Amino acid sequence: MTQRSPQVTVRQNRTLALASALVKGVVAAGLGLGALTVLVMVVWISSPYPDSGPGGALRAAAGVWLLAHGAGLVRPDTLSGVPAPVGVVPLLLVLGPVWLAHRAARDAAEAQEEPREGARAELGEGGVERSAGPSRAGVFCAVTAGYLLVVAGAAAYARGGPLYADPDTLAFPVALVVAGAAAAGVWTAAGRPFGPAPSWSPLAVQEAVARTLFRHRAEAAFRSAAAGVTVLLGAGALLVAVALGRNAAAAQDAFLGLAGDWSGRVAVLLLAAALAPNAALWGAAYGLGPGFSLGTGATATPLGLDGTPALPRFPLLAAVPDQGSGALPNWAALAVPVAAALAVAWFTARRAAPADAPRARAWSARETVLVTLLAALGCGAGTALLTAVAGGPIGTGSLSVFGPVWWLTGPAALVWTAVIGVPAALLLRLWRLRTPGWAWRRDVPEADEPPTAGAGTGAATRTKTEAGGEGEGDEEKGDVSGRPRRWWSPWRGRRGTAGEAGEVGPGGPASPAASSVPASGSAPEAASGFEPYDFLPTDPWHEKDGPWHGKDNREARWASLKQGSGGLMADFPADRAADRAGRTSDRTGPGPDRPADPGSPASTP
Repeated sequence: MTQRSPQVTVRQNRTLALASALVKGVVAAGLGLGALTVLVMVVWISSPYPDSGPGGALRAAAGVWLLAHGAGLVRPDTLSGVPAPVGVVPLLLVLGPVWLAHRAARDAAEAQEEPREGARAELGEGGVERSAGPSRAGVFCAVTAGYLLVVAGAAAYARGGPLYADPDTLAFPVALVVAGAAAAGVWTAAGRPFGPAPSWSPLAVQEAVARTLFRHRAEAAFRSAAAGVTVLLGAGALLVAVALGRNAAAAQDAFLGLAGDWSGRVAVLLLAAALAPNAALWGAAYGLGPGFSLGTGATATPLGLDGTPALPRFPLLAAVPDQGSGALPNWAALAVPVAAALAVAWFTARRAAPADAPRARAWSARETVLVTLLAALGCGAGTALLTAVAGGPIGTGSLSVFGPVWWLTGPAALVWTAVIGVPAALLLRLWRLRTPGWAWRRDVPEADEPPTAGAGTGAATRTKTEAGGEGEGDEEKGDVSGRPRRWWSPWRGRRGTAGEAGEVGPGGPASPAASSVPASGSAPEAASGFEPYDFLPTDPWHEKDGPWHGKDNREARWASLKQGSGGLMADFPADRAADRAGRTSDRTGPGPDRPADPGSPASTP
């Protein structure tokens, strides 16, 4: 019998894995095309007067599916005989194809990461074991190629229908959208790593990406930018809803006038739902200031509607303001970018001064400003990208420009977010770092302070007490923990002074151990040249029956040790240890059958 070599098995496994990834891309595209085809066929069947047969409906479904990828469609059957372009992409339809391509690439990449039973590995250079499956780049290329095969077939099939795809738009943006979704799926399967940077990138970029601090700041900026774009979309949708509510009669007339039967009204309702994200972006562009175009000679901004708009009859377009200068309700739309900027500032301030970390880990003002500016840049870029696909031509002539202008809306979002977000982020950071504000911060201990302020009988407290107690008068030397005083943290010195005096300060009531320390004014060691730990203390406070060995002080010290041990100490009360120590001292003390030690204080007359 002959036995296959390991290299042949590895090559076969890789070929089969690549073929499987290619099939997954084909299946993902087929699922999206099939689901949209079923919806179009249901509308066609329910229509009492269809314009074409089932072949025309299938070709129209293929064209609409390509439109969901960003392809520009061409409508050849017009009254003028000139083919009219259709470039407005219903953004709600984009979610289905993008999610399917992302899911196919993620599943194919995860299948290669999982070890298979009986699969052999290949030894690379230096004896390093390599996986028998294809690389992530191979999976990405296979899934993208499989998906684009279906795209090419659908474009060829829709060529003779009522809506066919423009060949120039198949490479960009259709191929770019599919490749981006597949790359995101492979990146998700790899655990969403941030770095390392490609080898062809500049050395400064590679070094910056390699730093953990840079990655954390970039992640915070990305999250803040995403929050800003989300709030911008939500506020724009709210603005459109309010405008539609004010013009409900016009929207109802447009809805009822487009179709007289229930099947046509359902089709209009589905189209309006698919264009709802576009309307939200239009509202966001209106609130940002640049507004949107309603043809080649009309622009709607908060200042008013200039020119004569070429509006087709559609329910969502009833939210367009009337002609003339803007009134007070139109100026209220400026609250949209303000809300987005405040959202960016809030998310940045939460990372700059988190509630579950000590003050020492808070960002500086410079870091907060830089991250906010980076988030504003991301918010502007995301807004420009979304508004670029939210509009487009819907015909020829005056309808060739329709929707927001991305190269005006993106910079407007950047300026609004930077101008309002940076000061707001700094104010929120100062508010979260304010003096009385740390009481609500879940009792977070300082990184360089003792675990509890109640057991303030440590070496630093005794040293400062015995050294003369330069408490409230000396603000430049620092607090009990040795940190320098700052203008924004005056409570540090007061906390240590209040603990030594046994009073209640901003940090809470003083512990029994701290309140039992004698005042610094009565200490005889306050003379110059005194070193606190050159001999053992013999004052009455450290005697066997003194305050140091009291029950309250034992419990305070035991609680401090237990908290500082990180859970290593046994969970039993300190009073048992105190009682056991008391019984031991009773047994070792003088009694009837135990004579006193000649050198002890009890034997001294």
